[in-house]
Amino acid sequence: MIRNVVLAKLKTGYDVAEVEQIQHGLRNLNCPGTVRYTVGSDAGLREGNWDFVIVADFEDAASYQGYDEDAEHNRLRSRLAPFIDQVARAQFEIPAS
Repeated sequence: MIRNVVLAKLKTGYDVAEVEQIQHGLRNLNCPGTVRYTVGSDAGLREGNWDFVIVADFEDAASYQGYDEDAEHNRLRSRLAPFIDQVARAQFEIPAS
């Protein structure tokens, strides 16, 4: 299984309603091979946290690549891009138990 983690710091004054709509769209993606997909905003429990997060699990690397290349995913990513100040991403394998 491949886990994808994305963290974004959003620019000051970003459009909260637009980001919420983007998150809604991301939650409704239906990419083959997606095992679990979580998207949300920081709960504000600690100073200095990043604002936006995606944690997604995929059956394998090919499923992740399909998601990464998905047209709707990339449309939503493009909508979010103007609000992003910094982004960090990582994909890693989760060993079978």
